[in-house]
Amino acid sequence: MGLKASHYLLSLTLLLVFSTVVTASNITRAFAKYSNFSTMSDLFIKTKLTIPISKYRTITVLAVSNDAISSITNRSDIELKNILMTHVILDYYDELKLNGLKEKSIMLTTLYQTTGLGEEMNGFINLTKSKGRIYFGSEVKGSPLNAEYVKTLYHNPYNLSIIQISMPIVAPGLSLAIFPPPPPPAPLAPAPSPMDAAMSPGPSPMTTPSPAPGPADEDNASDTAVPKPKPATETPEVDSPAPTPSADNLKIEAADKAGPSSSACKAGLSFDFVLLLAFFASFAAF
Repeated sequence: MGLKASHYLLSLTLLLVFSTVVTASNITRAFAKYSNFSTMSDLFIKTKLTIPISKYRTITVLAVSNDAISSITNRSDIELKNILMTHVILDYYDELKLNGLKEKSIMLTTLYQTTGLGEEMNGFINLTKSKGRIYFGSEVKGSPLNAEYVKTLYHNPYNLSIIQISMPIVAPGLSLAIFPPPPPPAPLAPAPSPMDAAMSPGPSPMTTPSPAPGPADEDNASDTAVPKPKPATETPEVDSPAPTPSADNLKIEAADKAGPSSSACKAGLSFDFVLLLAFFASFAAF
């Protein structure tokens, strides 16, 4: 039992390694044995779809014969590439798996959906099994399911499968060019609120600062600011006539002149009298 389990795990590992090589090498190798599908193989090379296909481990290609695919070969390169991308299912389906499906509808994801251009479900395929027959069509609402499964051309379990359908599937809106997604927009600065706008000061005019005044400038400024008082005009002195003395003044002046002389006379007489008394006193003593 242990030996069988080890053998199974080894086989599964080798299968996964081999399957990765098959998908990554070139999908056209799987078409090499079928010359009736050379047109579709050439279109895969022309549109360079083998490059994005090689990034997936598990895919199923809905192949269309040369006669049936001629109905879309006159499309533009952009639309033709997009149509082919809707024929690449990102899952594995072969004859065994399809026959084991119940009577139901399944939505399948295609390579076109990974571009980000899918709209109205045109990046998905509708697989419906009805009365033992299998049909494919676009998942867009109202699209017909008229591409019928024919047979499995190539299968490498759970890695690559190529199954034939009766006609190509053309979903609406596949004429859009595939461009890389645009960068996210830069965040916008928040608009100022009315309160901030009212409080923000307005722009002040450009003014040139004046130099600080020095001592000399201050003196000059004070001289010019305060007017100096003008000196009073000197008038020449004019000799005015002497006032005429009155009678009372004459009496006062005469008394002033006479006063000192009479006082002096009195003082002189008093002194002489004292000396005379002193003389007589000294004589009487002898």
